[in-house]
Amino acid sequence: MTAALSTLRPRPRTLIHPGRFNPVRIQSLHSANGRHVRLALMPGTSLFDGLVTPLAELGIRNASTTILGGYFQQLHYCVAPPDPTGKAVIAYTKPIDAGSAFMIFGNATIGTDMKGKPLVHCHAALRCQDGRVKGGHILTDTCLVGPDPIHVLVTSLEGFELRQAFDPETNIPLLQPYQEPFYD
Repeated sequence: MTAALSTLRPRPRTLIHPGRFNPVRIQSLHSANGRHVRLALMPGTSLFDGLVTPLAELGIRNASTTILGGYFQQLHYCVAPPDPTGKAVIAYTKPIDAGSAFMIFGNATIGTDMKGKPLVHCHAALRCQDGRVKGGHILTDTCLVGPDPIHVLVTSLEGFELRQAFDPETNIPLLQPYQEPFYD
């Protein structure tokens, strides 16, 4: 890269977490098998209910999904700028109302929150009505599917579960993998 080009781009921010350093930054578990499901999110349904309800009926509580895109009659998201208090590296903004918007592409991870209830963590790119392209953390319970079904590819996570738990390094709750207990 030439010196002229490098001056046009801002330097990426350096992220230093406030908590105790964990040398194993990415926690992961392997699933030897998983089911593949194709869902159609129905018009008027929230993104949360459109994912959680049919998957629960199939016995799937933990999954990785790819949202193939489509119109939402209502879509809310937030972004994660630096936390002004310094308690964490990031702090989500207040919800941003994108109104009626087209989700270009999204990924959602399904697990359980700290109270044991379903949790859908979704990031997506979207196009607003005025043509601007935005992206961020999607607030799945307030996003309503538009006039046509939206298709989602699902891979169940078998043999382990994703649970939200406080992470002492980042100082925020994160979805983390836990080995499921096996019974004889």
